[in-house]
Amino acid sequence: MLKTYEGSCHCGAVRFEADLDLAQDSFRCNCSICRRSRFWPAVAREDGFRLTAGQEMLTEYLFNTKKNQHFFCKVCGIRPFGVGNDTQIGKMYGINIGCLEGVTEEELSRIPIVYVDGINDRWQEAPRHCSHL
Repeated sequence: MLKTYEGSCHCGAVRFEADLDLAQDSFRCNCSICRRSRFWPAVAREDGFRLTAGQEMLTEYLFNTKKNQHFFCKVCGIRPFGVGNDTQIGKMYGINIGCLEGVTEEELSRIPIVYVDGINDRWQEAPRHCSHL
């Protein structure tokens, strides 16, 4: 069931709302940026994301195909969300679960995780080793 969550970067300069169903799959990926930043996204549809503060505090990083947008806070460096522009569901937002407010440790422990092998461009498969993700 969709629920509206509020979230922010660590320093609070960037704030957002996202309509998420945390009973649905979240993702852990071994690609270069997700592995380095420990990004753990839940998916919000295009109309299910609202940036409420801090647009001017975001810096965008593009790499490889430059299709996906990676946003970081200029102050604290946290990656609160990213934008997938070429996905199976069209444009979507990857919301960093660690940036959500009011989610308990118990709730976090119940979020289902799908592991994807982004480093080898096998997005529909789990990597051979994933316990470190």
